[in-house]
Parts: sequence; C-alpha cells; structure tokens
Amino acid sequence: MSDPADPCPKSAVSHGVGLAGLAGLGLWTLVARHYGMDGPNAGFAAVVACGVPMLLWSLLVDKVHRNASTGIDWNAPPRPWRTVLDVSLVKIAGLWATWLAIAVFYCIARWYWSGDYRFSMNLFMGAAPWLVAASVPYMIWLDRRLIEPRDASYAFGQWVIGGKADRTEVAHHARAWAVKGFFLAFMLSIVPGNFAGVVAWRVEDAFSHPVALASFLIAIMFMIDVCMATVGYMLTMKPLDSHIRTANPLLAGWVAALICYPPFVLMGNGGPLDYHAGGAEWDVWTQGHGVLQWLLGGWLVLLTGIYAWATVAFGLRFSNLTHRGILTHGPYRWTRHPAYLSKNLFWWFSALPFLSLSGSLTDMVRNCALLGMTNAVYYWRARTEEAHLGTDADYRAYSEWMERNGVVPRFFAWITGRKPRQKGAVQAAE
Repeated sequence: MSDPADPCPKSAVSHGVGLAGLAGLGLWTLVARHYGMDGPNAGFAAVVACGVPMLLWSLLVDKVHRNASTGIDWNAPPRPWRTVLDVSLVKIAGLWATWLAIAVFYCIARWYWSGDYRFSMNLFMGAAPWLVAASVPYMIWLDRRLIEPRDASYAFGQWVIGGKADRTEVAHHARAWAVKGFFLAFMLSIVPGNFAGVVAWRVEDAFSHPVALASFLIAIMFMIDVCMATVGYMLTMKPLDSHIRTANPLLAGWVAALICYPPFVLMGNGGPLDYHAGGAEWDVWTQGHGVLQWLLGGWLVLLTGIYAWATVAFGLRFSNLTHRGILTHGPYRWTRHPAYLSKNLFWWFSALPFLSLSGSLTDMVRNCALLGMTNAVYYWRARTEEAHLGTDADYRAYSEWMERNGVVPRFFAWITGRKPRQKGAVQAAE
C-alpha cells in the first residue's frame, strides 16, 4: 500500500471516462450478438458506441474542455472571425497538405490496399470529403478561442506556403500526424476481426470447457483494447484536451515501436523473433489436465484483463509514441508500464516456449531466447517512452512516486536488494 502521507499525483484522466466507454461498448456488443451483426460496419459501430459515451462523459462530467492544458480561454469573448482568418487559412493549408502527404504514403505502401487494411482505406476515402469540408469552419471556430492560435499547425502551414516557420514546431506537427496516420489505419484494420471474434462465439460453446471459456474472455479483452485504442487515435482534439502535447522525438523510440507492428513486425509468424518454432499454445500442453487448464486459463485471462484495463485507463487519450497527459490511476498505480508487463508475461505463459512438440532442445533454447529478445524490445520501448515523458515535470513526479510506492518497482527493488528512493531524495541530491 502507498503511504497516505505521500499521495499519488493526480491523473490527467478520470476513471469515469473509461467506464462510460466500456458501458457503451458492452451494450452495442449485446445488441450485435442478439441480431448476429458481426460484419466490418458493425465493428466500426462498436468504436462509435465506445467513443460517444467517453466524449459525453469528458465534456459533461469531467469538463475537460475547461482544462488550462487545452490552450482555450472560454471566459474571454471569441475574437472576430476576420481577425483570425489569415492564421486559420495558413493552418488549413497545412492540415490539407498533411492529409495529402498521408494519402500519398498510403498509395505508395501497397500493404494498405489488401487484406484487413482495405477496410481502413475505404473508411478514409468515404470520410475524406466530409473532413475537408468540416475542417474550415472548425479551424476558424477554434482559432477564435485559442489563447495562442499560432501553434505547431500554424508553423507547418507556414512551411507549406513557403513562409517563415519555426522548424521545431514543424517537426512536432509532422511527428504527431505520422503517429496518427500510421497507427489509426492499423487499429481500424483490426477492429472488425476482433469484434467478430466476440460476436460469433456461442455462449454454450464458451462455457463448455475451461480452454473455451478462457479463449472467449481473452477475445473480449482484446476487443475492448482495440476499440478503446481506436477511439483514442480518432479523437485527438484540443477541445477534448486529448491533443498530442509532444510526439516522441527519439529515433530509438520510433524504431522500438514500429518493429512491433505490421509491416515491420519482427515477432510475427516467420519473423526473425518468431518464438513458436516447433512449439504449441498452452491448450495443447494442458489437455487432459482440467485443474491446470482452469489455473493457467484464469491466469491468462487476468493478464489480458490488466492489459485491456491499461488501455481503458487512457480514456480518449490512447496512442503510441505520444504525450497526451500523464496517467496515474488504475493499473498505472502499480507500475509505469502495466500493458507491457502483462503482455510479455502473457506470451510466456501462453506460448510456453520451453516446451517443444518435437522434443528438440534446439527449438526450446531458440524459442526462449527469441521471446527473451522480444521482451527486451518492449523494455527498450519503455525506456524510450520514459526518456520522452521525462521532459514533463508531472511525469517526473509520478515516476518518483512510483519508485517509492509502486507495487512492481518495490518488488524488483526487494529482489535486487535495492532500497526504494525516499521522498525528497532527489531534491536533496540536487
């Protein structure tokens, strides 16, 4: 337990926003199961059903639009639209140029036009005219209320039209949209499959066997994770205080993240870090052992639940490689990286790489080594994220609190014999 005299820093996100999203997603899933709607559009509807309650909770209950971090002054009267038109037009030019660059990238990268990605491309093409039309009044409306409308979007627009631009802000804009362009397409592509994987389950089949039950519950957790994360990538907006403060400027951070996702993924089937050679999943090794199936299946469900909870905790703010506010609630009170920790433990207990169908010692050693290297990649990702977020005083305060009070850091400190850092030690050292 944490020390009452040493409270955890306040989280940028409330518990309620994630719970509201879960309620909407759960209700739509029940409706879809009842009517047998498991197609791609039903999957996207799950994202909407998840996102709308989170948006309403954020505005009506948490009132996030009133946060100072939005950069909006709601108390001052809006500027006349004529006084911001020049700035807004520059930002609109930059925004349209950004979308054009992303569209060109999609055209060049052929993997976006086959398989699951085709669903994402169809959505983008259908939404493009509406987004272009809506961007004009939205940008003018926002600039009338922003304390400083000459932000990174403005700098990028200036760069596009050949004006004088702050190159640091231009780079920030480019990195932020690179994150959104790359990861939103991926998340949308996997939504339909994950949603259908839950809707298509028959309840009687799910409860027929501990392996089936565990698989069903794990599928639900992954669906929650995917839908909530997709909402986060879609609703990146200053009025919701869910905008990107900074995108990771470290090349190592980008490399570590991208090698975990298609088309660069190294851990997939046949990839250089594929740790499944000659092996089998946990259900194969536990056949005929009912008690072991219940225990191991329950443990895997718990790990997946923590993984999904870590995404739910973000509310509207989930995305890779970005700083969108510091989370300190939910599983982030146990460890700075609950998703990475639970995901990597899940792989060890689900793949059981130290066992081989062939009995080959070579396969066992190789699989364990490759999974260990996969774990190292996620450790690398965690360290690059800490280096990025460590530029924020709120994150440094949270990180120091975690060292003193977090269950996982204190456990590893006990294992290694290292004493947890005491409050005030950093200030004293300085």
